[in-house]
Amino acid sequence: MPFLHLPSSPLAPHASPVTLHYRDAGHGSPILFLHGGWGYRYYPIDSQIEALGSRFRFLIPDRSGYGQSLSVPGELPLDFHRRAAAETLAFLDSLGISHCAFWGHSDGAVIATLIALSAPERCRCLVLEAFHLWRAKPSSRSFFARFAEQPRNLSAETHRILAAEHGDPRWQEVVRRHSQVWKGIGEAATHQEEDFYDGRLGELKVPALFLHGRLDPRTEPGEIERVQEILPQSTVHFIENGKHCPHSEAPASAEFNAALAAFLASTAL
Repeated sequence: MPFLHLPSSPLAPHASPVTLHYRDAGHGSPILFLHGGWGYRYYPIDSQIEALGSRFRFLIPDRSGYGQSLSVPGELPLDFHRRAAAETLAFLDSLGISHCAFWGHSDGAVIATLIALSAPERCRCLVLEAFHLWRAKPSSRSFFARFAEQPRNLSAETHRILAAEHGDPRWQEVVRRHSQVWKGIGEAATHQEEDFYDGRLGELKVPALFLHGRLDPRTEPGEIERVQEILPQSTVHFIENGKHCPHSEAPASAEFNAALAAFLASTAL
């Protein structure tokens, strides 16, 4: 699997160069997949690559601090999504890719949206899965607090997957620092509907598909419905049996794949 070296990254401000590991699968128009907060292998896109890899090239970087990319000590900053957006654009620059489709899951969906708002010319379209609008997340505070204190309070199978991805015991630090920063983001929110986009989500001009599990436990009541009000021109597809990651959940993945393929076809990718 390939690596590349960036001169610098705002996610690793004291390191130079910054080594990023990435996966490169399939052939055709590029789609950049941005993973969620526990890394790529916890929610892999193997079935989507199998289904669509003959038409699309999937690029899947590990952000700094994840997987085989550069380890980053210390806490994640509260603005890590914006820093990750800058790192992502530098990653594409290093590969000579001027624009592509972006598919972001959870944290990755926030990062992809920030890229589309700040550099729309780089973005053919957006697939936003398990999207986050509001920062406060009161329903998830206990979840983040629990794993910020005790990252080992996960199933043995989760231990195995995360250890294979990040190393043992490094995976515990990945979970702890991610939970801690989300706890901090929620505590720093000044009101319930403070969003990640400084009130600019309505300025999004890039074609966007929101694929969202109706049973997603990290979603606040009314959060995605508010997205529909802000972006009536975008498509929001609720997957009734989906939770936080419909693309890798057996009851939901077939519906996810059909919606994904139809959207990509509609954008003429």
